[in-house]
Amino acid sequence: MVRAAIRFMRKVLINRAKAQGLQIAEDCIMVDLPMFGTEPYLISIGRHVLISGKVTFLTHDGAPYVCQHLEGFADVIKYGRITVHDNCFIGHRSMIMPGVTIGPNAIVAAGSIVTKDVPPNSVVGGVPAKVICSFEDYAEKLLVNALNYDIPAYRTDKKAELLKHFPYPW
Repeated sequence: MVRAAIRFMRKVLINRAKAQGLQIAEDCIMVDLPMFGTEPYLISIGRHVLISGKVTFLTHDGAPYVCQHLEGFADVIKYGRITVHDNCFIGHRSMIMPGVTIGPNAIVAAGSIVTKDVPPNSVVGGVPAKVICSFEDYAEKLLVNALNYDIPAYRTDKKAELLKHFPYPW
C-alpha cells in the first residue's frame, strides 16, 4: 500500500514537472524522485536513462547574489540548460550543475558533482566529477567481475540468492 502511494506521488510530481516544461522520455527509470528545481523547463532527459535516488538537477546558480552590490553586477543572473542524452546512468546523490550536457552512454558515479560536460561513452565521478574510464572499459570490468547468479532463483527469491554470494560475516 505504501509503495503504491509513493509511486502515485512520484508520478504526480513528475507530471507536474512535465507540465512546467520538463522533457523526459517515457522509458526513463527513477529510483526516487529527483529534485528538478525551480526551472524544470531547462531540463531534457533522453531515452533509457536510469536516475538513482536523491539526484539534484540545478539549473541556476544563486551565488551571483553576493556580487549584486558591486558596480555592474546588479542584474547578473546565471542559468543553464541541463541535457542528459540517451542510455545514461546517474548515481545516488549526484548533483548536475547548470549548463551541463551528459553525452550518450555515460555513467555518473554516486555522489558526484558534475560541473562540466560529460563526454559520450565515459564514466565520471568525484567532486568535481572527472573522467574515470571509458564506457567500454567499465562494461569489460563488469563482465570480468560478474558473479555467477542463478537467474531463475534470483527472480524467485532475490534475498536468498544474494545471500549465497554475500553471506553474513558471523
